[in-house]
Amino acid sequence: MPTIYVLDVPENTTIVEVASRHSHVAVQAVGPYVELSSSEPIVIDRRATGCRHAVWYSCLAGLSASRIVQWDKNALRIEAA
Repeated sequence: MPTIYVLDVPENTTIVEVASRHSHVAVQAVGPYVELSSSEPIVIDRRATGCRHAVWYSCLAGLSASRIVQWDKNALRIEAA
């Protein structure tokens, strides 16, 4: 099950919001982080988040049982390891 951790700060709010629009993505607070987990790959469209590149490329705090298969100016795609 792909799981990512994003620091719970205002700059990352839209990243969590866009990811949580997918019904298969579960969102949970874990200490100072937001955990996003899913039974399917997690795909987040950067343009939908409105994030600038500096925030986009620094949004991930960690992964669990996952691997990054795409992280470019268009999208972040995480799949199970």
